[in-house]
Amino acid sequence: LVSPFPAVPLREAAGSSSSCLWVSGVVFLSPSRDPAWTERPLCSFCPQDQLQQKIICPGPVTCLTASPNGLYILAGVAESIYLWEVSNGNLLAILNRHYQDLTCLCFTDDSSHFLSGAKDCLALVWNLYSVLQAEPSQIPDPRHVWSRHSLPITDLCCGFGGPLARAATASLDQTAKLWEVSSGELLLSVLFDVGIMAVTLDLSEYHMFCGGMDGSIFQVDLCAWPVQRDRTFQTERENGKVFKGHRNQVTCLSVSTDGSLLLSGSHDETVRLWDIQSKQCLKTMNHKGRHVLISGILSSSAASAAAVSLLLSFGAGLGLAAEQHLGRAFGGAFGLLVGSSLRPFEGRALSRCLTLFCVFFLSQNLVGDQEHLTIQVSELEEEVSTLRKINKNLFDFSARIITKPAK
Repeated sequence: LVSPFPAVPLREAAGSSSSCLWVSGVVFLSPSRDPAWTERPLCSFCPQDQLQQKIICPGPVTCLTASPNGLYILAGVAESIYLWEVSNGNLLAILNRHYQDLTCLCFTDDSSHFLSGAKDCLALVWNLYSVLQAEPSQIPDPRHVWSRHSLPITDLCCGFGGPLARAATASLDQTAKLWEVSSGELLLSVLFDVGIMAVTLDLSEYHMFCGGMDGSIFQVDLCAWPVQRDRTFQTERENGKVFKGHRNQVTCLSVSTDGSLLLSGSHDETVRLWDIQSKQCLKTMNHKGRHVLISGILSSSAASAAAVSLLLSFGAGLGLAAEQHLGRAFGGAFGLLVGSSLRPFEGRALSRCLTLFCVFFLSQNLVGDQEHLTIQVSELEEEVSTLRKINKNLFDFSARIITKPAK
């Protein structure tokens, strides 16, 4: 699993009492039967590693995530949301607007907003700045309250665009809904014949993938015509858009950057890698233990395989053989497969766009062979260089016009 972001939440599977996440090279853990978090360096899993920080929580952590900029941690404890600052571990806020236990949390890609879902059937959108600026005696209000689900929220997913992004929610009421974060408007509601446990969007947001309680994975076309806000996914009519292979509920999903591969985890103790176009299962990985967690953005070719790979599995007695994997089993709770690190997005907007652009095209496995890809990348780099020169010339010309003394 490849993630270009410095903060990657590793989401809790349904029914698990364990959660963890990776923030700027540090792993945060909330193990079973222990409400405390521990953090350890990502690339060091030896028992002699010293504990760096420990945050005691008032109860079991049901969901856990971090801001993409790596500055903040969110945790769900019962019906409350706890917000910490990563650098010093200070508790910044406690939000009590849900009426039942939290089930999922996620940030927008620019860390300006975060979403929360709970068993009270509500999904809330929060403005992080408003939460941080609120007085200690004041309870901030969420920006939006989404109450269109009739059963507990099981999963949340937020696309690109910061406050202008679209967010997807999944629920046991057999629906997945697509929302606009800025306005809070419901854009799409899809009804299935089973409860939905996991939801994710591809990078281009052309498709929404939903994992069902029966083990099926449904592919929903977001650009279907005619446009309908309320749709029913009829499996018999859309058989070409269903992934079948899991024998138990699907709890987590991740799509590759190029939109060609799908990774799914299930309570049937397997992780499956799928080809999206053919709906064929390319690889099945078996695990001991019921709860399997995956998160991140998957890369589909060797050209961009130099990245951090994470594979999580929770369950009693889990052990990953060191000679078969790059990572090690740590305390019988999880395994991490670690390759060479992928540098996170950094710099200004242009640098971030170029990084994402390169990652996307380097992961294309349908464009052609490696030589053809190299030629394409070279051409794109030349074009970017030309555009930068043009931009500099325009800036110099404008500066001369503006600073030219009046006659």
